[in-house]
Amino acid sequence: MSRKKKSMALAKADRRTRRTREVLGDALVGLMHEKPFQKIKVNEVLERAEVGRSTFYSHYRDKEDLFLSDVDDFWAAISMKLSRDAEASRRVAPVRELFEHVGQAREFYAALVKSEKVHDVMDLGIGHFARGIEQRLKQLRSEEHSAVARQAISHSLAGALFSMLFWWLDRSMPLPAAEMDKLYHRLAWSGTAAALAPPATESSRDNSHGKTAAKR
Repeated sequence: MSRKKKSMALAKADRRTRRTREVLGDALVGLMHEKPFQKIKVNEVLERAEVGRSTFYSHYRDKEDLFLSDVDDFWAAISMKLSRDAEASRRVAPVRELFEHVGQAREFYAALVKSEKVHDVMDLGIGHFARGIEQRLKQLRSEEHSAVARQAISHSLAGALFSMLFWWLDRSMPLPAAEMDKLYHRLAWSGTAAALAPPATESSRDNSHGKTAAKR
């Protein structure tokens, strides 16, 4: 077989694998809207997806593996969106897009809460967004961060993002997603600037205290 034919065969196999994973993931999500995750059987997923048992087990160990793999794929895609698109903005995370997507999937979010899966999903999301924000900060202000500082800031910003997302969902989305994006980035950049500012020395603090006392 020529190199070109081999390449075409591999591409076809990759498309078939992606398609199989997509239909299995969609089937599981559909079932999660109907019943708790714990009560879903693998056979039910296979019947809805019209996928054979051997095919399923060639990709996943069990329904838990399918669920987390599907969630992982979603977080991986959205968390790197800005870097992948080389967006010409100061945004460090696609907050508007994330909030819009989650806001449109309120029933799924409710199913996650009911199935006690929401923390597993959000923990995966925080990890992915920490890496996505770290990559974005490297693009925007690479000269101003050491690698360790960038990682610490990125994890903090990812945690703040998901804390804000929980707040937004729990209060029935009181602000538009675009407004939450602006709010988050004001917080993100003010916090990043403060984190990177040189610490005040003892003498500067003493001088500041002295000036305050003198004014009194």
